[in-house]
Amino acid sequence: MARKRRKEITQTPKVKTVSAKTENQKNYIRGIIESDIIFCSGPAGSGKSFIAAGIASDHLHRGSIEKIIITRPLVCTGKDIGSLPGELQEKINPYLVPMKENLKHFLGAWNYNKYYNEGRVLFEPLEMMRGRTFHDTYMILDEAQNCTFDQIKMFVTRMGQNSKVLINGDIKQTDLNRGRSGLESCMNKLHNIEGVSVCELTHGDIQRNDLIARVLRVLET
Repeated sequence: MARKRRKEITQTPKVKTVSAKTENQKNYIRGIIESDIIFCSGPAGSGKSFIAAGIASDHLHRGSIEKIIITRPLVCTGKDIGSLPGELQEKINPYLVPMKENLKHFLGAWNYNKYYNEGRVLFEPLEMMRGRTFHDTYMILDEAQNCTFDQIKMFVTRMGQNSKVLINGDIKQTDLNRGRSGLESCMNKLHNIEGVSVCELTHGDIQRNDLIARVLRVLET
């Protein structure tokens, strides 16, 4: 008896859409829609990276942008990243896993692999951004609390036409020496600029696990 032929996929798998769970998250999503440069600070689990990945995935899949680029500074807790084994891309890959998982959540594995193989989803160290320009792109800088003021300024000025810059971090969790983090400084300087949104998420926005909010409230007092 002939074996039945597996039914071929005739439609591209749909993507998941992101939805706000709190009022602050609604403001964050509104900021991304209405502005071209968006700063967001908040504790772990509050949705800053998750929401950024969700909106970027939707816009990529609908064709309103050409690519998504994810980057972060080469700073890791407790050690110099230069001491880690491998070439530059090998050093940075483990630290980009959270955002890869976020994109896969919204795009699905099939879409994610397609866009990644086409070069439309890119992961780059922040240090490799200098001198480049990105048009039709969602540019997402994660862990920005570990960026200096000059690094954030450099990243923002990579923005080309029909692009958005999303800069996320937790200003209370920097691994830089005290006073060197540029995220808070940029948020303070640019909050009244047209085309720029500054959003702050709190412990009350944490959706990952309720216990995280209770632990952070104690540890940060």
